[in-house]
Amino acid sequence: MRNLRLLFLTLLILAIPAISFAQFAVSVEIAPPGLPIYEQPVVPAAGYLWTPGYWAYGGEGYFWVPGTWVQPPSVGLLWTPGYWGWGGSAFAWNGGYWGEHVGFYGGVNYGYGYGGNGYEGGYWDRGAFNYNRSVNNVSNTNITTVYNKTVINNTTVNNVSYNGGTGGLNTRATAAEETAAHERHTQATAMQTEHIKAASSNHELLASVNHGKPAIAATAKPGDFSHGVVAAREAAAENKAAENKAAESKATETKAAESKAAEVKATETKAAESKAAESKATEAKAAENKAAESKATETKAAENKAAESKATETKAAENRAAETKATETKAAENKAAATRMNENKAAKPKAAPAPKEPTAHAQPAPRPETTRTAPVAHTNVPRPPAESNKPAAARPAPAAHAQPAPRPEAAPRPAPVAHAQPAAHPATVARAQPATKPAKEAPPAEERPRQ
Repeated sequence: MRNLRLLFLTLLILAIPAISFAQFAVSVEIAPPGLPIYEQPVVPAAGYLWTPGYWAYGGEGYFWVPGTWVQPPSVGLLWTPGYWGWGGSAFAWNGGYWGEHVGFYGGVNYGYGYGGNGYEGGYWDRGAFNYNRSVNNVSNTNITTVYNKTVINNTTVNNVSYNGGTGGLNTRATAAEETAAHERHTQATAMQTEHIKAASSNHELLASVNHGKPAIAATAKPGDFSHGVVAAREAAAENKAAENKAAESKATETKAAESKAAEVKATETKAAESKAAESKATEAKAAENKAAESKATETKAAENKAAESKATETKAAENRAAETKATETKAAENKAAATRMNENKAAKPKAAPAPKEPTAHAQPAPRPETTRTAPVAHTNVPRPPAESNKPAAARPAPAAHAQPAPRPEAAPRPAPVAHAQPAAHPATVARAQPATKPAKEAPPAEERPRQ
């Protein structure tokens, strides 16, 4: 892993222009935070030069190295700050150095004379450094080598802290800066190295802790974090924007999570309510269907029963009517038949048959002493018994057939011929027989005396 890292750093060095070779140390994929806003401490004494603060990178990420006043390694040297530059795949740190001229430092506006190109904070003259009051805090000191030259945006230090890459500065080195890059350079002094080391071990200077607003933004002397310390007034605008963006992002995520949870809960509640409503509607529908089916069944049964009852009554009525009509028809037919028969009989009366001659019955031989007078001829005179000697009651002579009463215009029937009677017994006195009345039954004949 270490060999790969070294290889990566080598390739990155080759990709960076030659002017930025000085004190190349480390590279990271994450861009450094913006520069914080702070006040410059008062210069401690003549001969001290200002070295601006910057973001370094350590084991716990970016940490702030406070700006501080430093004595140069020798008279006549100026400080070129280090800067972060994009190498194509990562950000590489280009360390600062001392030299006779200020070289390229990425165009980063560190403030207090380091506006992104060159240095406007002062100059060396005959072994003494002259301070520009407009960009350096030289008040309350006995320094006499000062001057005043206005520098535009000399104290604006909330710019981007790196060159190249997304959101980085697009500044390129000038001809003078390229020349300075090839001059003789001196590395940071031991005091500067101790200052960086002290900053790396201070937990409060971590960007993850101070969020771009370190409590120790600058010091009067290197490595001294107790005296003449100045805190940052606020984080750089981009840090603030990053914080706001992070806060907004977090709030958005929280809001989204809450909204999603609310939506999920609302969806579940809605689903539960819909399910309950559907279940209730289904039950209600089932109950209605069941009630409707029951009512329909009852209605159908009642209709069927009524129809059957009506059909039965109609059938019974039809049967009664048919029977009545048949009876009446039969009676009418019978009455008509009887009437026709009577009319036919009345229209064509039968002639009375001629009286039959009675067949002579064998009679016993007449006794000399007995005589019997012949009966008086009379219509409907009963015939005496032929075989019995016992006298019987007189009865009217039977007609051949019972005939209806003769009409007035019909001829009278002839009287029947008198039957031959046996001779009367000599000892018996003949008696005349009474005539039979037509409306009453003839009285019985008297007994003849037995011989």
